[in-house]
Amino acid sequence: MIEAIILGIVQGLTEFLPISSSAHIRIFGEFLDGAKDPGARFTAITQIGTELAVLIYFRKDIAAILRSWFGQAVQRKELVGEAKLQARMGWLIVIGTVPIVVLGYLGSDIIENSLRSLWLIATTLIVFGVILGMADTFGKRERTLDQLSNRDGLLYGAAQALALMPGVSRSGATIAMGRILGYKRESALRYSFLLALPAVFGSGFYQLQGALSSSVNSNVFSLTETAAATAIAFVVGYLVIAWLLKFVSTKSFMPFIIYRVTLGTVILILLAMGVISA
Repeated sequence: MIEAIILGIVQGLTEFLPISSSAHIRIFGEFLDGAKDPGARFTAITQIGTELAVLIYFRKDIAAILRSWFGQAVQRKELVGEAKLQARMGWLIVIGTVPIVVLGYLGSDIIENSLRSLWLIATTLIVFGVILGMADTFGKRERTLDQLSNRDGLLYGAAQALALMPGVSRSGATIAMGRILGYKRESALRYSFLLALPAVFGSGFYQLQGALSSSVNSNVFSLTETAAATAIAFVVGYLVIAWLLKFVSTKSFMPFIIYRVTLGTVILILLAMGVISA
C-alpha cells in the first residue's frame, strides 16, 4: 500500500508536466521492493484520478463546451458568438481524439508489453525533451485557441498519440506541437488538458473494466491499492494544474527539458552499469 501511495504521488506530480508520468511510474517501479513494473493497467487506472482533477478544475469550461456541442450536434441549434466557439472546441476535441483511439486499439499489445523497456523509455525522454526544447525556443507565440483549425486539431491528436509510448509525455508532445504551430504556451497547455480527457478516461475505464472482470489478479497492485493511488493522484494532480498554468504564463519549459535529458541520461548509465534491469 505504501508503494502504491508513493506511485500515486508520482502520477499526480508528473501527469501534467511535460516529463511523462508513464515513464516515471515505470522507472520508480524499478526501485520498489522486488523491482516491479507496475504495468500499463495500473498506470492507465491511476490516470483516471488526474483526469478527474482536470474535469473539476475546468468544470465550467467543460460544461459550456458540452452544452454548446450537444446543442449544435444533437439539437441542431444555430449558435452564435461564444456558444459557437465552444461547440467548435467540442468538435476539435473529437477530431484530436481520433488518432490515439485508432493507434491505441490497433497497438494495445505492443503498448502494454514491448514499449516498456527502460532503454527505450530513457532514450525517448532525451529525444523528445530536445524536440520540446527546440519547439518552445523557436516556435512562434502568437495564436490562441479561438484560432485552432481542424488541421491543427488533428496534428495535436497525432502528437498526443505518440504519448502511447512511455517517455514521450502526453502534455509534452501536444505542447511541442502547439508551439510548432505557433500557439502561446498557455493556449497549447489548455488544449492539451482538454484533449486528454476522452482518451485517458477511455483507456482508464477500459483497463478498470478488465481488472474487475479478470478472475486472476495478474497486477502488481490489488484493486484497493490501485484505488488508493488513484485518489492520491487526484489530489496532487489538482494542485499541480493550478501551479503549472501560472508557471507557463511567465516561464519557459526549459527546467523540464533539462530534467528530462538528465533523467534519461542517468537511467541509460544505470542500465549500462547493470544497476537496474531494462
